[in-house]
Amino acid sequence: MIKIYTDGSCIGNPGQGGWAAIILYDGKKTEIKGNKKNTTNNQMELLAPIEALKKIPKGSKVQIFTDSKYLKSGITEWIYNWKKNGWKTANKKEVSNKELWTELDQLNSEFDISWNWVKAHSTDKLNNEVDLLAKNAAKL
Repeated sequence: MIKIYTDGSCIGNPGQGGWAAIILYDGKKTEIKGNKKNTTNNQMELLAPIEALKKIPKGSKVQIFTDSKYLKSGITEWIYNWKKNGWKTANKKEVSNKELWTELDQLNSEFDISWNWVKAHSTDKLNNEVDLLAKNAAKL
């Protein structure tokens, strides 16, 4: 079982953004992060699991932990109707961040993933750690 903690951060929204992931695999802890100018917090929340999943073997059993309800609800609930409705929301508007959602959806189908929401800034040590990584990445 591979565990991945993800987070995104933005200084201004839109603004300078950062994403990060902590991957726990085979007894090793790997940290990855990146940044982007003129982005949004939601885009960074999506980019973190995308980049993390690209680093692990396809077909793996994975637990992903996020403090973003947007990410968790989007990939486990909303995406089914978005796809059925031609990537339109219930209000018939284009889904925001469609390119990232389609990439994440493709990756989601290549693994056995359980998506888990954790409360931000609470007692989850690794969530707090990945939050700090993402915030620091946004400052680069």
